[in-house]
Amino acid sequence: MSPVDTLSPSAPSMPSATTMPSAASMSAPADSSDRLAALEARLTALEDHPSQSTEDRVAMVVFSGDLDKAIAAFIIATGAAAMGMEVSMFFTFWGLNAVKKQKVFAGKNVIEQGFTAMLPGGLGQTGLSQMNYFGAGAKIMRRLMKQHDVSSPEELFGLAQELGVRMVVCDMSRELLGVTDAELIDGLETGGVATFLGDAARAKVTLFI
Repeated sequence: MSPVDTLSPSAPSMPSATTMPSAASMSAPADSSDRLAALEARLTALEDHPSQSTEDRVAMVVFSGDLDKAIAAFIIATGAAAMGMEVSMFFTFWGLNAVKKQKVFAGKNVIEQGFTAMLPGGLGQTGLSQMNYFGAGAKIMRRLMKQHDVSSPEELFGLAQELGVRMVVCDMSRELLGVTDAELIDGLETGGVATFLGDAARAKVTLFI
């Protein structure tokens, strides 16, 4: 050993890379605590606001203005309501014919008066989707319903109201077709697509008729 080696103070030994704690290992406890706290907060939020589940509910869009389809819609609605289910019917475009009681021409422009003249003024003026034969088919269907003790469309509508079926008239369709409040049957609601989607999001059954 040289004199220089014996006289010079030895440099302090540095720990090897294998003995140095890594940055990841030093921050791991903090990161784990943060993740655990975030998980607990999320669980608490889920308990306070559980996910929306389906209900015993039927949501129905009534788009058609045909008599036979309106009959089917009201039979399904009254049947579901009688079973204890919540039922909502959203009447849009030609489906408005099923909830009209009369025609009103006063206060309308030319186009709106044209729609009023061409469209039925209620269930009593609607025809069948097949074999209507200028209204003869609808009369035959009503006669058959009476012979077989099946409630008329008007009776089915009244029963639906008695059973608490929610009936909503599409605001946009009403404005486009020029249908006034005076032409609609009393006791109906008005609303938009958000109204229907709010019911449909919770419904077990969704129908488009």
